[in-house]
Amino acid sequence: MAATRTVSTCIPVKTQGSHVFRIFGYSQHKGIGVGKFIRSGAFSVEGHDWAIRFYPDGFSQASSHCISVYLELLSKDAKVHASCVLSLVDQSTGLASSLHKTDPRMFNENDMSKFAPQEGSLISRHVFEASAYLRDDNMEIECVVTVMKDARVSETKPCPRIEVPQPDIIAHLGKLLEAKEGADVTFSVRGETFAAHKIVLAMRSLVFRAELYGPMRETAAELIQIEDMQPHVFRALLHFIYTDSLPDMDGLEGDDHREMIRHLLVAADRYAMDRLKVVCQSILSEKIDVQTVATTLGLADQHNCHMLKDACLEFINWSTMDDVASTQGFLDLKKSCPSVLVDVLLKMRTLSKS
Repeated sequence: MAATRTVSTCIPVKTQGSHVFRIFGYSQHKGIGVGKFIRSGAFSVEGHDWAIRFYPDGFSQASSHCISVYLELLSKDAKVHASCVLSLVDQSTGLASSLHKTDPRMFNENDMSKFAPQEGSLISRHVFEASAYLRDDNMEIECVVTVMKDARVSETKPCPRIEVPQPDIIAHLGKLLEAKEGADVTFSVRGETFAAHKIVLAMRSLVFRAELYGPMRETAAELIQIEDMQPHVFRALLHFIYTDSLPDMDGLEGDDHREMIRHLLVAADRYAMDRLKVVCQSILSEKIDVQTVATTLGLADQHNCHMLKDACLEFINWSTMDDVASTQGFLDLKKSCPSVLVDVLLKMRTLSKS
């Protein structure tokens, strides 16, 4: 079962307000003294009162050659989470140019944090008076205050999920085999021809790669002959190469189906198709019986199918040896591969001691 995944969101909520402090007759305000200021009218943002302070002669003795601009929180005992931008307005264009920006922080009316900036918003008086911020002895200070409110958190909801379709490359490769489009190699298997694609075969089988692209490849051959395999077995081999699955074998039952899988195992071993080889071993291991175990054991030994060989030895150990020894398969195995019988005896002896 897939793990439950939910989501909630947090969205900042804020209120913004701006105030323009217009100062006429700038030159008439100069000389009021260091640390002296002109305060704008109070303006409200989200229920809190603010004002702009303008120091014509600077905030301190160290800044007496500058003008200074500050924002001040006026509301008594207020603590406000806010940010601000203080700007001078170009008198020729009407555009504001930022003089100071305070990121969101707490303003507390009871201490020095009620001011922004904290370290002075200064511009040289000489530079200011020669700029477009002063025209006809008039100037404008603009302040934008943004008050942060309690964030809005959504209800918890199931996380959106997009279902991804199952991989379909196998289906496309299967259609490629059926359509024969772009096929660049042809096999003749006992008179029946099969068109295929070299790159697909080489990708799936080291043996095919060597035959089709290796130094011993028959570059001039238009047709590759295969005489020691039945056409229906080669067809099944190709089907597995392209689709990684066995073809439909519903028409085959009992011994016919078992015989088909045996031939396919031989083909898998020949072309180094390891996964197909394991698939065939798995099927044959489920079809072992007294009449076929010896034949299957010989096949497993001949093609280095260790898992299938072990399955046969296990079956023999738990069966009546006399019944197995009376089968034609056992007699054939005794003649063709007597060394396997040694394995049988050793296995039985080992298991009997355990």
